[in-house]
Amino acid sequence: MKILITHIIEALESLAHPSLQESYDNAGTLVGDINKECTGVICTLDVTEAVLEESIKKKANLIISHHPIIFNGLKRINGNHYVERIVITAIKHDIVLYAIHTNLDNVLHGVNAKLADVLGLVDRTVLLPKSNTLKKLYTFAPSTHVENIKQALFTAGAGHIGSYSECSFQAHGIGTFKASLDAQPFIGKAGERHEEAEIKIETVFSAELELRILQALLKAHPYETVAYDIVSLSNAHPERGSGILGQLPEPLTEQEWLRHVQTTLQLKAIRHTTVTGKKMQKIAICGGAGSFLTKKAIQANADSYVTADIKYHEFFEADGKLLLMDVGHWESEQFTINLLQDFLRQKFPTFAILKSEIITNPIQHYF
Repeated sequence: MKILITHIIEALESLAHPSLQESYDNAGTLVGDINKECTGVICTLDVTEAVLEESIKKKANLIISHHPIIFNGLKRINGNHYVERIVITAIKHDIVLYAIHTNLDNVLHGVNAKLADVLGLVDRTVLLPKSNTLKKLYTFAPSTHVENIKQALFTAGAGHIGSYSECSFQAHGIGTFKASLDAQPFIGKAGERHEEAEIKIETVFSAELELRILQALLKAHPYETVAYDIVSLSNAHPERGSGILGQLPEPLTEQEWLRHVQTTLQLKAIRHTTVTGKKMQKIAICGGAGSFLTKKAIQANADSYVTADIKYHEFFEADGKLLLMDVGHWESEQFTINLLQDFLRQKFPTFAILKSEIITNPIQHYF
């Protein structure tokens, strides 16, 4: 079966929809025609010239990266900068560049989940849940069709709240309408006002699913014109947001925890604050630059917060209340490549989904 690049992108966007990216981000398709047949996929943290050469050599015409190669606007593309050279080469060799960045950071099963797997954290929740990512649907239907409509909505993804699915509420009432003479009403007569015992159905859904939810409703509903309302909710989504708060199965001393992190992440060094003398069990993490969550980790009573790109003065924010650890940006996100490969291999088990052999970390250490 022919697999188009767009099929792979559709799968990725079911994992982390582009609407979940931060306003400053530039995730999505950055270069190329996604309607072409895919010849192979390379998963990487960054697109570098070496990764691009690897893709050409392996005849893979789709590179999926965590970090977008085009982050700020390009005013010219003449090859004087590495980003320009990568764009030129990708276009010349008909290679699509796709980035899945802060949208993959903002889902409970994304970047931080993989880091939590490696560190052995259990009982995980989002550290800073994201608001305005939920919507609620209200609709009205005759009792004979309520179950079919609810099932269609649930199948489309509605009614999922944390560990619960198929969540809804319904109430009985009387609906009225008057169909015009050229209408073909499911019940009642054209030209006459009709009263009908109806059931009001309410259910919530993730905002990115709105089109799918609406299509399912219109297909399952018997009425010629369906009455419904969709409203945005300010409620925080329990599976959307930044960072993860989890638990170690057994408490560790700070030295044991430091050694554990260093070993599992294969680190040459860890930058951290002064030890607190506390046992380490409640752990906050955020892959990549996560100093903005330090206060949130303290408020959550975390014993330690593991992240990257912490500036000198930001270490003071720990204030002796937790062990703040900077493990490095690449180091904290390195397992994202495995996440992408594993996910796509499940979706496309007979297709070539490869991990880049290039270590793209630009930071080297001298000892």
